[in-house]
Amino acid sequence: MPPPLPDQNLVSLTMIKILPPEEARKIAAGEVIDRPAALVREFMDNAIDAGGRLIEVLVEEGGVVKTEVLDDGEGMAMEDLELCWQTHATSKIRCLDDLQSAVSLGFRGEALAAAAAVSRLEILSSRDGTEAWKLSAGPAGKAPSLERSRRARGTSVRALGLYDTLPARKRFMKRSGSEAAACRQIFNEKSLAFPAIGFRFSQDGVLKCFLPPVDSLRERFAQIFLEEREAAFLHEIAASGRGFSLNIVAGGPELYRRDRRLQFVFANNRRIQDFALIQALEYGLQGFFPGGERPIGAVFVSIDPALADFNIHPAKREARFTDGAAIHQAITSALRNFTKTKTNTSHRGTEYTGGEKILDLNSSSVSFVPSYLRERSYINELAEAAVAAEPASAPYGKLRYLGRVFELFILVEKDEGLFIIDQHAAHERILYERFIRGPVPRQELLVPIPFVTESPEDDRFLEEKKEELAKLGLVLRREEKEWLIEALPSGWKLPDGETVAEILRLKEAGENLAERWATTLSCRAAVMDGDYLDEKTACELAEAAFALPVQRCPHGRPIWLQISRDDLFKAVKRN
Repeated sequence: MPPPLPDQNLVSLTMIKILPPEEARKIAAGEVIDRPAALVREFMDNAIDAGGRLIEVLVEEGGVVKTEVLDDGEGMAMEDLELCWQTHATSKIRCLDDLQSAVSLGFRGEALAAAAAVSRLEILSSRDGTEAWKLSAGPAGKAPSLERSRRARGTSVRALGLYDTLPARKRFMKRSGSEAAACRQIFNEKSLAFPAIGFRFSQDGVLKCFLPPVDSLRERFAQIFLEEREAAFLHEIAASGRGFSLNIVAGGPELYRRDRRLQFVFANNRRIQDFALIQALEYGLQGFFPGGERPIGAVFVSIDPALADFNIHPAKREARFTDGAAIHQAITSALRNFTKTKTNTSHRGTEYTGGEKILDLNSSSVSFVPSYLRERSYINELAEAAVAAEPASAPYGKLRYLGRVFELFILVEKDEGLFIIDQHAAHERILYERFIRGPVPRQELLVPIPFVTESPEDDRFLEEKKEELAKLGLVLRREEKEWLIEALPSGWKLPDGETVAEILRLKEAGENLAERWATTLSCRAAVMDGDYLDEKTACELAEAAFALPVQRCPHGRPIWLQISRDDLFKAVKRN
């Protein structure tokens, strides 16, 4: 039997209550000020909006005991101080329509009110440096006070005793070191977008970071995150589209990480979480970094406020764009153009005279090359065509073959330098250059390969990309309950199960479908670690590697390591 209904009169008397205003303010404040780092975020936003040229952040005990931000910006008059701490007090907007044109970091007027609800808030401000006023407000329920004081032009905002009146909430604060680290992270993010402003960060009375003003976003990124020797490998790229412009700071192949902690997206100088634009950063630099590594960098989007909505998250950590796809495409294209330019100019300076030679893996002298490389197949034709293609604009000098080591590396001497060449990476790039020019020749299968996908998402991908896949040598046909592979690239050797897995992995490639498939084909077909090459073939592979326009394999690994004569002499103390 269902439980009896409660007495209706009792329900009306006990279930619904109106919270007291001070309790409601504390609960609402928790959405904005969830930890000391949120105080740093909100106070720094106000300092930057006020036009501060030097902004200082001070935290004690992780910001729980004290969080203070000082600036030399515009400052507030007494009348402003009387209002600024109240709920939804703001100088940035006057009506809902103003949200469509707001360019300031803060605009809703909830930050100082939230801070006053969960801490003791003190604000000292002066417009001109001759008259200053100090406001003391909070915690919730306590009457504010206003008194004359002394201060240079600008504002100091201090929050003391965060969550002292909410012990249940305070118990969930992390250790002071962890909270201070979170404050420092926010400090870094805010500083990153404003290189023309100087910033200081102090923890428990000790100056931890000073960022003097610099001229560019690239310099500021290097200031915060890189060692001095790494800064030279950082680059800044500009691009634009309809209603927006981009500044992209990206590390070259010398700089990479295992995680995404040094990848950022900013929209109108506000850090946002946007996986699609982070993905664009990685797509644009694909093939520039070793497998498993991630690029470092930051994307700065400057966009017409009417084309973006920043009012969709309590802490303004997200944004919605009217045409996010256009921004994604602009980022990817700009980075691809950059990588092409960089790789085409990064290995120039010596001369090569053997441009007529080609890598002929069908040579009768190559008696120990695996059979799949000796066959007169499409793969061999690609190798020949790639090497016979027009060499890099700056050819290389004659080389002297020294041998092979570890069944993988070819050693050659050239122009008083020792080159250690990865035979697989070099051959892989040679094949990739041909594959990417396409179209890929294919072989019809006498017996189609049937397979069943694991999800509707796989079916949608194959249906949408069927025509594009056909240009890559993959012909697919949909039956009622399964798919059929009717053609594969010429020379394809993988078993059926692995073939299907490779095709479905292309889902991850996004708009880089052709590049991903070219990478797969070249990796599968290239000479492998352990495959024997005689002297003639090794020399021709080395010469072909030097003629390549890009000296990295499609996965981003360097094709060779160069040791100069001077470096070698220094290593053995002969200098």
